[in-house]
Amino acid sequence: MEKHFLTPLFAPQSIIVFAGPVDTPEAQTAQARAVVAALKAQTFTGSLRFLDIHSSGTLAELAQARSDLAIIALPPADVCAALEIAGRVACRAALIISSGITADQATELKKIARREGVHLLGPNGLGLQRPQLQLNASAAGPLAQRGSLALVSQSGALTASMLDWAANNAVGFSSVVSLGPHTAVDIAHVLDFLANDAQTQSIVVYLEGISSARRFMSALRMAANAKPVVVLKAGRKPAGNEAAQTHSGAIVGSDDVFDSALRRAGAVRVRSFVELFSAAKCLASRYRPVGKRLAIVTNGGGPGVLAADWINELQLALGKLSPESAAQLKPLLPEQASLTDLLDLSEDAGPEHYRAAIQAASRDRGVDGVLAIYSPKAGNDASAVASALAEEKKAMGKPLLSCWMGDTTVDAGRGILKAAEIPSFRTPEAAVGAFGNIASFYQNQLLLQQTPPPLSALAKPDIEGARLVIESVLAERRKVLTEMESKTLLSAFHIPVTQTILARSANEAMMIATQLGFPAVLKIDSPDISHKSDVGGVALNIMNATGVRDTYNDMVQTVKKLRPDARINGVTVQSMVRPRHGREIYIGLVTDDPFGPVIAFGAGGTMIELINDRAMELPPLNQFLARRLIERSRVAETLGEWRGSQPAHVDMLEQILLRISEMVCELPQLREMDINPIIVDEHGAVAVDARIVIDHATQGVSSRIHNYNHLSILPYPAQYEQLWPMRDGGEYTVRPIQPDDAQMLQTLVQGLSRESRYFRFVSSMHELPPAMLARFTLIDYDREMALVAVHKERTANGDGGFTETERIIGVSRYVTNPDQSSCEFSLVVADDFGGKGLGSRLMQSIMDVARDKGLSEIDGLVLVHNPGMLRLMRSLGFTVKTYAEDPDFKLVSHKL
Repeated sequence: MEKHFLTPLFAPQSIIVFAGPVDTPEAQTAQARAVVAALKAQTFTGSLRFLDIHSSGTLAELAQARSDLAIIALPPADVCAALEIAGRVACRAALIISSGITADQATELKKIARREGVHLLGPNGLGLQRPQLQLNASAAGPLAQRGSLALVSQSGALTASMLDWAANNAVGFSSVVSLGPHTAVDIAHVLDFLANDAQTQSIVVYLEGISSARRFMSALRMAANAKPVVVLKAGRKPAGNEAAQTHSGAIVGSDDVFDSALRRAGAVRVRSFVELFSAAKCLASRYRPVGKRLAIVTNGGGPGVLAADWINELQLALGKLSPESAAQLKPLLPEQASLTDLLDLSEDAGPEHYRAAIQAASRDRGVDGVLAIYSPKAGNDASAVASALAEEKKAMGKPLLSCWMGDTTVDAGRGILKAAEIPSFRTPEAAVGAFGNIASFYQNQLLLQQTPPPLSALAKPDIEGARLVIESVLAERRKVLTEMESKTLLSAFHIPVTQTILARSANEAMMIATQLGFPAVLKIDSPDISHKSDVGGVALNIMNATGVRDTYNDMVQTVKKLRPDARINGVTVQSMVRPRHGREIYIGLVTDDPFGPVIAFGAGGTMIELINDRAMELPPLNQFLARRLIERSRVAETLGEWRGSQPAHVDMLEQILLRISEMVCELPQLREMDINPIIVDEHGAVAVDARIVIDHATQGVSSRIHNYNHLSILPYPAQYEQLWPMRDGGEYTVRPIQPDDAQMLQTLVQGLSRESRYFRFVSSMHELPPAMLARFTLIDYDREMALVAVHKERTANGDGGFTETERIIGVSRYVTNPDQSSCEFSLVVADDFGGKGLGSRLMQSIMDVARDKGLSEIDGLVLVHNPGMLRLMRSLGFTVKTYAEDPDFKLVSHKL
């Protein structure tokens, strides 16, 4: 159970191959011949058998053909039969390398695989390669070199091209997976495996589409948490709702949403095939930048300036030496060298000068990476300089990239750099771009670490009142809320709005305007009119009561003439908001297919479509995410001191964004939203106009329970926080684990006895490795759950007082099994808290969460010589059985 469920597919010990008559290749398909040749070109580390389902005596052979993996490379008419046979001989995985299979045929294959309990990769893909196992189960060409980079591609042509490029660029792979359009084992499953694969250090993905946003985001977040992931996505299409009636729907594209999703998942997106190769070069070198400050070491000012310009263009930062580092380096360089911004070593620079400059940059805390640029100079040796870089790279802990400009005279130097696995580029811009792509991995990891709850710590919203408004509108078979209804919804979540009152006659409008104050704003109120200004339904700057009366009458007449079918409730009246230094801001919501609701922020006002200033983020938000969302917009530059105005109240904008996030999380009926404009100045912010589109919650999404199935990222499940008493006094809190619990979890593991650590991890390790620690603390609450028991302890300090600290004293955890109906648990309790009922409470709590998720069974493995855990399991009603695959363990299970 400790092995990944896709181990039979990606690390099989035995394989059977259905590829037609092996002895008569002319009777095989072209793909079958390619697969057979690929499999035979090297010696697979496990057992490999070739079978023909049509030849005589095959059934007798099949009786002995029990294998981990079945590879099927047959004509479409024979594939189903081969998959049936694979299931009957207990193959746990199957790979179909056959083209021309229709969607209906693929659906039938999935049914067979599901019935037989087979994990199915394919059809219509090129297969997979696992160089470490000497396994080339593909029609993509020769086996790739062994390396630490994994390639996952939804395009066979791109897979073959990438392998061909890699063979000439000293790039090796841990895995190569070509996914067809109808595969059962999809990209989310593959990412899940690669995240846990010790041979894989980084992942590149070519993506054309996804089937489930929640599952994709879950797997991608887990993979990106463990190792760098770079994605190239093809295809740009309009936002999911083609009938969008709000500004958000008109100007937000699904490709922009995809950007937001990747950023939130901690992955990096590249925009072109060339950039993907560049990123692959850096990833293959196992570079892990921790910032965006790139130092330029060059022997020519021009190329260095080009690189610096591109650093500015990509919003990176030029890495500069500290005065102390520059002072130490200066005597080691030619007299003409300059260290002001660039590390310009001058035309006289030789290998020793490059070596000294790179050493200085590597040690300096103001530098996160180094780009060495070499331009051919008379009397200089490009190969010698490259050799100096190769030597320095061995001791560097920071990324080192190179740009050897020119061609014939530097070609040998490029060969040296390639052999040393130093990414080499022909232009400064390409090199800087490659660093920028990988550096953004660090930036996106900060977003990945955020696990905000659905509700902020602000005043509790009136969720029930908001739901009643929505239900009343839907009951009238309407989907577009009026301005009054939209503002009522915003007010329920404490978003400040201008006071707006509905007038049903000209005289009533006159009295309301007089009470609210002039200048006044009048707007037509109709459930049938989406854009009021298009029909003369908006009037601004009305200065007196007479103007209000006349405007009311004219507006109603005009709207009736232009829209005789529209129902008119009356006209809304509000005061004109005209802060002297107010900025107009837009906050919106769009529902994307497949990622669901997305929050947009940018410049507002009447020029919204023309300005097209949009930054987007997937909910839920917290303060960190809200601030980053604001910073990514262009309008953010105007929120500080600007043209004599005081800085805007950015904290208020953050609060509004948090409130919008609450609305999105708690109201799955929301589809689109325009709050435009929000006027913000140094005193605060107020929503002047708002318009919301709703629809019934989708199937499986409840508006009254906290399942949040309409979100692609599950919020922090605060509802599982509970306070419990300790048996002998005191209390502890049981709550879901958080990313910042890492140090407390490590302390718990380090404090366990050797026996307790072995019982939990079946290992003698004394602490969790960094990758495992990150994996245990940053979890996806959709596929797994970890509950920690936290105890507050008081310790005396030096001044006679006490310091209160938190300590994790126990952890229960489950991970959902591939069948999506059961889960596997683990449990550990601090030795000094044993016998206090903690283990029982943690198990009961994790079982309650599993029930809430709709799981039907929980199971786990317990060592036979762990009597305490076995007693606990029996006391909780678990069934204890012998584990057939390993006699050292007992299999314990409980129906939920």
